[in-house]
Amino acid sequence: MKLWGGRFTKRADQIMEKFNTSLPVDQRLYSQDITGSIAHVKMLVKCELLSEAEGILLVDGLRSILEDIESGVLQVEGNYEDIHSFIEMNLTERIGETGKKLHTARSRNDQVAVDMRLYAKQKANEVMAALQQLIESLNNKAVQNNVIMPGYTHLQRAQVVTFSHHLGAYVQMFSRDKRRIGNAIDIMDENPLGCGALAGTTHNIDRQLTTELLGFSKPVDNFLDGVSDRDYLLELMSSFSITMMHLSRLSEELILWSSQEFRFIEMDDAYSTGSSIMPQKKNPDAAELIRGKTGRVYGSLLSLLTTLKGLPLTYNKDMQEDKEQFFDALDTVMDCLEIMSKMIDTLHVKEENMKAAIKAGFLNATEVADYLVSKGTPFRDAHEIVGKIIIYCEQYKKSIEDLSLDELAKFSSKISDDIYEYIDYENILNKGNKKLIKQIAE
Repeated sequence: MKLWGGRFTKRADQIMEKFNTSLPVDQRLYSQDITGSIAHVKMLVKCELLSEAEGILLVDGLRSILEDIESGVLQVEGNYEDIHSFIEMNLTERIGETGKKLHTARSRNDQVAVDMRLYAKQKANEVMAALQQLIESLNNKAVQNNVIMPGYTHLQRAQVVTFSHHLGAYVQMFSRDKRRIGNAIDIMDENPLGCGALAGTTHNIDRQLTTELLGFSKPVDNFLDGVSDRDYLLELMSSFSITMMHLSRLSEELILWSSQEFRFIEMDDAYSTGSSIMPQKKNPDAAELIRGKTGRVYGSLLSLLTTLKGLPLTYNKDMQEDKEQFFDALDTVMDCLEIMSKMIDTLHVKEENMKAAIKAGFLNATEVADYLVSKGTPFRDAHEIVGKIIIYCEQYKKSIEDLSLDELAKFSSKISDDIYEYIDYENILNKGNKKLIKQIAE
């Protein structure tokens, strides 16, 4: 069933019809398509392109279709080219010839453009809500576990930090992700309805009315751009990709921390799996899947970028490929955000193992150098002195704080017994701007 055909004398090949249909993909736009059509009808009535009676008949028919789809009475299926033809043809079957007037002063080009913007806006707001939930989960876990742990560079123990401060880094990342998506919503918040196929319409329509009815900030300024723009999908998918990158980094740390080599945390059983052959195994599969699905979202972004590359204005059938890539990226990032929030909520922090890792890693070495600087030693000299102390500690299998004053004094006459208080791990976090590390993530 098609919305066109008058110009054709031959049926399309069955393979072509299957190849051409987008209904299995764009059926999820049914609500936005009906919402856009209702706004369009109300505008046509105001502009006297439809009578009030026709408008009421059309709106009631569209609402009945929406109700039947959502209740399951009407299944979105059949030999239809897309969701637009499915709804319009079902409408005409229900209300008769008046249904054929629905498409007055409109093209499927501006129709699908408004559907996708409405859908993208709604779902982008849902992603922002999911990000906020993850931010709250991280903050709550940070408040409950403001304990010291090793901080790393090059995956080597570097300096003492707190678990709270470490999670706070991800709070900042996901907060930026949320702002990026909000910015994308602001940019895309324009109404393409009224652009027609590419050059508007000869009918005197009211684009401002549909803009207000649909909740956009303004109509698009250029008709050609309005029907061919998919930048907003690229921007959202780019933001999703950055979010997934942040999720993958957090996933990798959860995987490392839950390993027997680290034993900093324990993942809840609900987000772990076992082995079919090794009974002792508890695998962090949820985190590994998030790490793996990051590439999937990257692939969707790259796919759409490639699809749009070099396309002349305005609409081309290539652009039908935007939906599947966007939908898949959207579904993936939403699933990953939900799973990550639940993993964070339920993970157990092993405080004593974190403290033990600190003691074994010479994480107060930088503070020994700072101590020597405070006694008047040039920093480069202090750095060399501490390097020799570390060699000594490794040779005798001791930590710096376990060395006697006589042992420390061999390396510098400026070292006195006040060094022990200076390099105590808890005290370290009370000096200078390190005090920020002890604060709970805001």
